Amino acid sequence: MIGIDMDAREVVAADGRRLPFGSPEAFALISEIWIQAGWDIKYPYAFTWMGRPVIQLPDDLLRVQELIYRVKPDVVLETGIAHGGSLVYYASLLKAMGHGRVIGIDIDIRPHNRAALETHELWPLLELIEASSTDPETIARVRTSIRPGERVFLILDSNHLRDHVLAELRGYADLVAVGSYVVVADGIMRDVAGAPRTGPDWRENNPVAAVDAFLREDPRFERRIPPRTFDESLGVGANLTYFRDGWLCRVR
Repeated sequence: MIGIDMDAREVVAADGRRLPFGSPEAFALISEIWIQAGWDIKYPYAFTWMGRPVIQLPDDLLRVQELIYRVKPDVVLETGIAHGGSLVYYASLLKAMGHGRVIGIDIDIRPHNRAALETHELWPLLELIEASSTDPETIARVRTSIRPGERVFLILDSNHLRDHVLAELRGYADLVAVGSYVVVADGIMRDVAGAPRTGPDWRENNPVAAVDAFLREDPRFERRIPPRTFDESLGVGANLTYFRDGWLCRVR
């Protein structure tokens, strides 16, 4: 049981310690409560980017944009489209940087979402593929879309179950350039198991389990949370993320 004493501005930890609000330990505990409560209330379902719903934590979007700016990819490849907000987000970053395009894959692109994307200002930077991301024909099509020497930044945000994510990693990871990243979304599934809108096996059947299996078989990648390029905080840490244990850097 964790308590919050607003008058004393302290968090009471489960072991009885009283932690000042301004301590990294208190912030980590409060952050975890906030993340869990945000899942229950569907907090990430309340944001748009340039007119399209973008179902991500703002904290994750900011971390990804700084990483994309640092890597400067030629192609951002994302599995999972939904409303298309994240595709538009990445396209807007590339547009501002003056280079690059976005490829999005989804097994079911709803007609109204496709129409909204095809009439969006950033449509010239988008390519949509409606197919299963793990189908060999889809993987082959993507490979033909990537020109020799192009740097790819990969984001996996479709079906989040272990075997599907592992198949995506095996199918697309070798497109990622050395120094670039694979971002595997929604590792938070492991930690919200038992909450509303979760599956009975999420504690084991989740993207983190897929990443664990992939790293055991592919030494070209390692987990590496992107470093903050600016941090004058008193110890914010990396708590505010749904992409838990899902930042993979290609190192060889």
